[in-house]
Amino acid sequence: MLLGAIDHYHSLLDDSSAEEADYVMRRKLLERTLYFGERPICTVLRPHFYFAEQWAYLKHETEILLSAFRRAHEACLEDADMRQQLALEAYEEQLFSLDIGGVVPWTSSRLDSFFRADKRELHYVEYNAETPAGMGYNDILAEVFMELEPMKRFQQHYHVENMTLLGDLMSSLVLGYHEWGGIGVPQIGIVDWHDVPTLNEHEIIRAYFAHHGISAILVDPRDLEYRNGKLWARDFRIDLIYKRVLYSELVHRMGMDNAIIKAICDHAVMITNSPSAKMMAKKASFAFISDEQNAHLFTAVQQKAIHAHIPWTRLVRERKTIYQGREVDLLPFLADNQERFVLKPNDEYGGKGVILGWQTSPEAWQQELKHALTEPYVAQERVDSIIRDFPSVIDGKLDISPRFVDANPYAFNGRTVYGCLTRLSSMALLNVTAGGGSVVPTFLLHRK
Repeated sequence: MLLGAIDHYHSLLDDSSAEEADYVMRRKLLERTLYFGERPICTVLRPHFYFAEQWAYLKHETEILLSAFRRAHEACLEDADMRQQLALEAYEEQLFSLDIGGVVPWTSSRLDSFFRADKRELHYVEYNAETPAGMGYNDILAEVFMELEPMKRFQQHYHVENMTLLGDLMSSLVLGYHEWGGIGVPQIGIVDWHDVPTLNEHEIIRAYFAHHGISAILVDPRDLEYRNGKLWARDFRIDLIYKRVLYSELVHRMGMDNAIIKAICDHAVMITNSPSAKMMAKKASFAFISDEQNAHLFTAVQQKAIHAHIPWTRLVRERKTIYQGREVDLLPFLADNQERFVLKPNDEYGGKGVILGWQTSPEAWQQELKHALTEPYVAQERVDSIIRDFPSVIDGKLDISPRFVDANPYAFNGRTVYGCLTRLSSMALLNVTAGGGSVVPTFLLHRK
């Protein structure tokens, strides 16, 4: 069914129509600042599709797993021994206590997965619970695609539903602010370093807020000041921080004695996502919920979803554990089965430090395992990538070539799933910040 829709879309393209659509798309991307730094965020001519029933399955299963992550978050917030399984840093222990008895730590988050929709095979690999990016890009990119001639012709045969995201983001931020105790319409600071390549997406979000009556400003953490019980960016009072800077970078660059942390400690500003959301952003959160020693925390329904959709993951350390029903000695087991596993730093992003066992020499794998004992790493069982054909223009000619593709549904308030970031790559490691990648909008299809 889905492959049939894709084939139909591709049949609408030839060298001439593809070249024209590519020209129009690139011009519109430039006009609307749809660039990641200096690179266009999309280089192909087809969006990603799901039929509505396929999306309903992805949404349902993701929401079950979100409930499991909430339960893991609660357990770790309550129990220091549980938190040890996440290999936290000292400053994180200090920050997380600020959330005890507080509101839901997530206004928005994103679970990253590989989804073979036609077979309902769904495997999650990471939980971006701290600063999920891509929503601004997605909404504008979807508008661009809907204006392209191939999409207009495609809609003669299929109903196409665009899942816009910024409205849900804005509503979640305002709801969280009121639950926190804020009154009225908050003034928002979108906080990140001034030199990050995603500033153009921040500006898309700021402009959306402004269009809907919410004052917002882009600001570098170093330009904030806490005075007279309020957080300020020059003469702009900030009631709510939509935090895009990472806590790790904030603390490592500026220490704990900075304006943001002072303000949140005094309950003078709401920050989202709040500090304890970082616990589930750790790669070790997948180890936590897939480890047999924690199974008692989860309901039967949650355990079923964990078993079906979370790859076997463990912190790299000396221990015995259960793999496929039998006890193994973890380090020798990983050493002998490198083709089955990926090594990931516990607290990195953008694909940094990820080692694919099946693409690594035995000698290098042994060295990486030794390194993983010196700082927190997880070993995660290999998940098969999804490959789909996408059209692009190369040297003036239509080229339809395979790309690796993932599925990264967004969650709001830690519970409800809507919208999806879809990334493409010619490499098995899918991350736009790793280079060579592309983002496409995700549309739902309904048969006419």
